[in-house]
Amino acid sequence: MATPTYQPAIMSASLGRAWAHDLAHKIACASAAGFKGIEIFYEDLEYHARSLGNLPQTASPSDDALLTAASDIHTLCTTHNLTILGLQPFLFYEGLKDRTQHAKLITKMNLWLRLAHALHTNTIQIPANFLPASELITDDNMDTLVADLQQIADLGAAQNPPIRFAYENLCWSTLVDTPAKLWNVVSRVDRPNFGMCLDTFNIAGRIWADPAAESGKTENADAELKEALERMVAEIDVAKVFYIQVVDAERMETPLVPGHEFYVEGQPARMSWSRNARTFMYEVDRGAYLPVEEVARAIIHGLGYEGFVSMELFSRTMAEEGEHVSGEHAARGIRAWETFAERLQLNQ
Repeated sequence: MATPTYQPAIMSASLGRAWAHDLAHKIACASAAGFKGIEIFYEDLEYHARSLGNLPQTASPSDDALLTAASDIHTLCTTHNLTILGLQPFLFYEGLKDRTQHAKLITKMNLWLRLAHALHTNTIQIPANFLPASELITDDNMDTLVADLQQIADLGAAQNPPIRFAYENLCWSTLVDTPAKLWNVVSRVDRPNFGMCLDTFNIAGRIWADPAAESGKTENADAELKEALERMVAEIDVAKVFYIQVVDAERMETPLVPGHEFYVEGQPARMSWSRNARTFMYEVDRGAYLPVEEVARAIIHGLGYEGFVSMELFSRTMAEEGEHVSGEHAARGIRAWETFAERLQLNQ
């Protein structure tokens, strides 16, 4: 029996905000730190297109400019021995009441399929929609949502080579915010090229944690997480797990409610928390407190997942200025990976 293999990856945005840090520098930092793969964030792709074309940062690059940038990013990653895991995030797509907007997003997806080919990746990631419920078709069976996802899965399957889609529950998504709901959708879409990305933050951050609570936790947090992980291991087909992301987050010193520095009116607290205060795993000195290793163990040892493990991060620290920022984030990320690999006895 072959020994399972795992390799560390990181998202380009995790190494600094696109508008503040050069993508080529971030790619070099990721490679120098020891990462073997990278997720390309669309915002970074746009930034790179503007840089290549000497366009102002307020300009919208043309499709041709984006495709040229994608090809250049592939060359940069190849030079630095980085595999491009995927392009993300394709936002606000499924289940829209506004079917005119749906049609526009199908046109946009056709461009994204071309971008994926130019990047030489086979995966596009789709976060579960987090538009307000008033903008979504919220029938109990979610038939429209499933049909929409089948539509793009079929578009991807018709590509040569085929493109697959990794659907991800966010802990603040409107309709699909838990791994159980995620699996329900993926299994109903029932396409070989439609699977999922499992993220430790988004699982623990919805079931176990609550940044708006004084305790930082949901009621019955431990019992509910245990039950959710047991159900996940029992129900999910690991062949549908296209890749995983492991990341933690800060415990808020005070509840993330009106008056908190991260609070944004109309924005879910978990989203505000995610955008400002994630940490790499094991960064207790930065306030990390989620049971993400427990979640990761369920995915890797319970489900039997093998493959890339992405050290994804969103944090206010990414917007700091200076060339040191990307290198520091890469070093933090690879330290987390090394501890993670040792504790879970990966590649042994």
